[in-house]
Amino acid sequence: MFKSIRSRFTMIYFLLIFIAMIIAGVFIIRSFEDYNLNVASERLDDIAQIMLTELAKIQDGDLIANKNVIQASIDNHADIGLREEIYVIDQSTQQIVASSAEVGGRAVSDILSDALVVEGLLGNVMEKNIQISDTVRTKDKVYPIIGDDQLRGIIYLRYDLKDIYSSLSTTRRIILQAILTSLCVTIVISYFLSKSITDPINEITAKASKLAEGDFSQMVEVRSEDEIGELSKTFNFLSAALKASISEISSEKSKLEAIIEYMEDGLVAINAEGEIIHNNPKALALFGVEAIENEDIVGDLLSVYSSGRLSEDIGTKNITYRDKILKVNFAPYLDDSLQKAGAVFVLTDITEEERLENMRREFVANVSHELKTPLTSIKSYTETILEGMVVDDPETEKTFLEVINSEADRMSRLVRDLLELTSFDSASVKLKYAPHNMNRLISNCILKVKATADQKRQAIVKRLVDEPISAEIDYDKIEQLVLNILSNAIKYSGEEGIIEIDLKSYDRMFDIVIKDNGIGIPDEDMSRIFERFYRVDKARSRMLGGTGLGLSIAKEIAEAHGGTIGIQSVYGHGTIVTINLPYTQGVANSESDAV
Repeated sequence: MFKSIRSRFTMIYFLLIFIAMIIAGVFIIRSFEDYNLNVASERLDDIAQIMLTELAKIQDGDLIANKNVIQASIDNHADIGLREEIYVIDQSTQQIVASSAEVGGRAVSDILSDALVVEGLLGNVMEKNIQISDTVRTKDKVYPIIGDDQLRGIIYLRYDLKDIYSSLSTTRRIILQAILTSLCVTIVISYFLSKSITDPINEITAKASKLAEGDFSQMVEVRSEDEIGELSKTFNFLSAALKASISEISSEKSKLEAIIEYMEDGLVAINAEGEIIHNNPKALALFGVEAIENEDIVGDLLSVYSSGRLSEDIGTKNITYRDKILKVNFAPYLDDSLQKAGAVFVLTDITEEERLENMRREFVANVSHELKTPLTSIKSYTETILEGMVVDDPETEKTFLEVINSEADRMSRLVRDLLELTSFDSASVKLKYAPHNMNRLISNCILKVKATADQKRQAIVKRLVDEPISAEIDYDKIEQLVLNILSNAIKYSGEEGIIEIDLKSYDRMFDIVIKDNGIGIPDEDMSRIFERFYRVDKARSRMLGGTGLGLSIAKEIAEAHGGTIGIQSVYGHGTIVTINLPYTQGVANSESDAV
């Protein structure tokens, strides 16, 4: 019932007014009672003064002897309307000498207060309020009668307080009615007063609830300039500030979520209990799962955190997961009390980087090896000649010089091929496109390698189209491409091998297919055959010559023309190389763009 501020405020206001009214009423009634009693006491004093004056006229001071005179005086007072009871008591006999009431021979103690009578006989003026019965209350007062410096007796006066207490009763009733009326008015006033205070508070409370639910457009009406008005202004300021802050936080949150969602690195956050609280799609892709529920993944990350962290609990470490090399950067995140609440892991797939780095290292090693071998030969033979050890043997000197020349040519080919690949890598190669007859180009290529094939008694079989194919190509580059493939076919085919070259025409593309029945390529080497310096059989390749860059250059040339090159091989049974090229560069480029 009293849980609301309105009811408590009404009750407090009611109680305050009620207590104040009760205190005021009691004070008024008590004051009124005291006032009337004082008036009655003063009236008794006046009567006593009159009686004492009349009694002083008695010469001998004998009250009993002058009984009739005293009674006559008392009767005179009764005749003029005095309602007070008057008793004159003799000091020696302690009997009532005269009175305004019928005593009927009764003793003093039966009528009057013994205590007051005693006090009067002792010469004291004393008064007392006496409750004679439930309905009769009186104020009694005694006065000593002194004559010739002797106590002659006492005057005992009694005043009926009935009218006073009747008036007091009426006053109480009036005050009670006033209190009840005031309290009713107080309740109404306090209700509306509390309502004027609680309504704005209730409005602020309701709008604060909506504010807590996310509706930051809530504003309250400022109805006054008091504390409630200040509270309303503060709420409106808070609402506007909170709306701006939440908007900014929401914007930053959306921005951060978008960054995390679409960042190229995987992100995983783990709390102090070892539970994943956040991860982005890239992290799922790196781990190859739809959701990270695998405890092994969490264990691996926590193990990385424990083993790789530095003094500030941040660090980095590379791990291998399902044939992927992942670089894991990690750092702790803190809660509101600046305590470590977990760790954040950023995962980067560096598999390709590692592969390229390995290729770079292998490339440098291969180049160094390829250059070192001819340089060693050139230096050795040159030193021998310079020392004059073969000056008397012209044939040996000639042989040495031929070796030096051959190794120099080998180095030149290597440098030339490296420069050519570098040109393709830097996109600085400018192809010279022009229409050329592909039948003629293939025939010229066969003519250039026929001598080498004849040395191994190999047969080259060509199958060209009836109508010559005209294509926009860089003649020298395509010729180099075909010669590289034909040279490899001759080089890796045995004695009396058969090499077939076919020209096939399609709608907008054409194929140059070169097939041999040589040693073939193992399956495990197929994915790396276009890598620079990669050789399937390194010992045999170096024995047969070459730089190991032929297929890499062939691939670059084909792709520079908007074409492709593909290889199919069965180890021990031969290889088929298919070069797919467009007739015109514009068509090829548009098709590539469409794809």
